[in-house]
Amino acid sequence: MSELETLPNVGPVLAGCLRRAEIESAEELRVLGAERAFSRLSAVLPNDACPSKLYDLAGAIEGVRWHDLPPARKAQLKAFARQR
Repeated sequence: MSELETLPNVGPVLAGCLRRAEIESAEELRVLGAERAFSRLSAVLPNDACPSKLYDLAGAIEGVRWHDLPPARKAQLKAFARQR
């Protein structure tokens, strides 16, 4: 198990996707933020970057399951995903 996989919402598949997008650590993910990390994923894996991954990333950064993100944050993420 990698450091990324210790984060909530990040299993082996998402951790592999993050590595393909050259995001190698939890700290790097935090510095990038969910939206920029998602943009990187979209650039590398356009068919695999769905809005639910954006929620997963935001939850991982906040240290919570994505279901537990505050409603305002979910609304921000939804708006970001619609703009793409």
